[in-house]
Amino acid sequence: MTRITVAKGDGIGPEIMDATLEIILAAGARIEIEEIEVGEKVYLAGNTSGIAAESWDIIRRNKIFLKAPITTPQGGGYKSLNVTTRKFLGLYSNVRPCMSLHPFVSTKHPIMDVVIVRENEEDLYAGIEHQQTDEVVQCLKLISRPGCEKIVRYAFEYAKQQNRKKVTCFTKDNIMKQTDGLFHQVFDEIAREYPEIENEHWIIDIGAAKMADTPEAFDVIVMPNLYGDVLSDVAAQITGSVGLAGSANIGEECAMFEAIHGSAPRRAGQNVANPSGLLQGAIMMLNHIGQTDVAEKVQNAWLKTIEDGTHTYDIYKEGVSKQKLGTKEFAQAVIANLGNKPSILKPVHYSNNAALNLPKYKRKPAANKQLAGVDVFVHWAGFDPNELADRVKKLELDGITLTMITNRGIKVWPDGFKETFCTDHWICRFKPNDGVEINKNHIIEILKNALTENIDTIKTENLYSFDGKAAYSLGQGQ
Repeated sequence: MTRITVAKGDGIGPEIMDATLEIILAAGARIEIEEIEVGEKVYLAGNTSGIAAESWDIIRRNKIFLKAPITTPQGGGYKSLNVTTRKFLGLYSNVRPCMSLHPFVSTKHPIMDVVIVRENEEDLYAGIEHQQTDEVVQCLKLISRPGCEKIVRYAFEYAKQQNRKKVTCFTKDNIMKQTDGLFHQVFDEIAREYPEIENEHWIIDIGAAKMADTPEAFDVIVMPNLYGDVLSDVAAQITGSVGLAGSANIGEECAMFEAIHGSAPRRAGQNVANPSGLLQGAIMMLNHIGQTDVAEKVQNAWLKTIEDGTHTYDIYKEGVSKQKLGTKEFAQAVIANLGNKPSILKPVHYSNNAALNLPKYKRKPAANKQLAGVDVFVHWAGFDPNELADRVKKLELDGITLTMITNRGIKVWPDGFKETFCTDHWICRFKPNDGVEINKNHIIEILKNALTENIDTIKTENLYSFDGKAAYSLGQGQ
């Protein structure tokens, strides 16, 4: 018996959670339920995170969290509970299976069966943003080796467990050579440990286009956070309906399971909502806690129900569907099919799946890290880079000189183009001349000189080499 935490959420959440629990308990799920309240009522009671401290204690104690959709109130100051939960509990992997149910649910891709494995904790979703000048704001994209290794290994272990044949990596490392480059590098390293599974890499733009056009070419796709967020919704939609998709959020200690759709408050209390997305999340939960026999029984019963043409309003279609059911009636139809299997759709076989092998991250030996220069970010409202260079050159030290100025990443000095549009945000790169070593005292002296010259410095970014290899970007056009 496994004790799980359940939150019924907002909008249609209570209805679809009741239906989901009724189905899995009827199938013999060996669970005990401890319910908590999260979402809109908690937000409006003054808790900006949407969850009380005692609820965190319950989730952490039980480690398994089945959550219905919630409503985040409009206006500033309210944090996304999904993002908060993923980060606080270290839920580094978001898993979204996207399978077509042709011919019972309309889709242009009748043989699509793709699983999106999305990194869940970092990338631009770290949410670290700053306004730096009147015209420019910054969002930091953070990619870590532990984050890359954990998510890529999860993708390969998932493929191995589910008897899938290929893992594909999507990045944009032709542009973001440091961040996305690290993700791609780690993918290649870990792929070599799984020679029985085919691997490939696509640049995200053409990869996304191919996935939308020919999804049957893919099996498991692993991606950094932002790309995975966008493409998992695209993948779910082109299977026929976002409302049919569930997701798992997996960490080393805890896991959260949910539907990918929202709380749909306009449909609340009408007994029309489709519980399938949350049910799919619950099936993933049952697999995760080792109750694969129950997961298999529920999934096959659900597939048989879809195949029978007994559908909720969102996927009901004249000429294909045979009966339009409400939320409660749909749950009863799935329960009536427990023990049955589909004959046209492909039945699932989970019972013999081994547990995922997910070792804890082991830190690599430290590289030889050397300071190679400094970028000084400057707020200046002028337009002529040559004028700014004349001013910034006054900050130079003996043997440490201004080598480049960029504006939004584009080199504008020396030898910039007059056609390049410049904002009020400039990055001035200082590097040591040959034979000169730079240290952090030099950076302090450069900033002191900036104060003397009344130059508005926003921040500095140290330039490093690791094991002799430059670990910073060039300016575009450099």
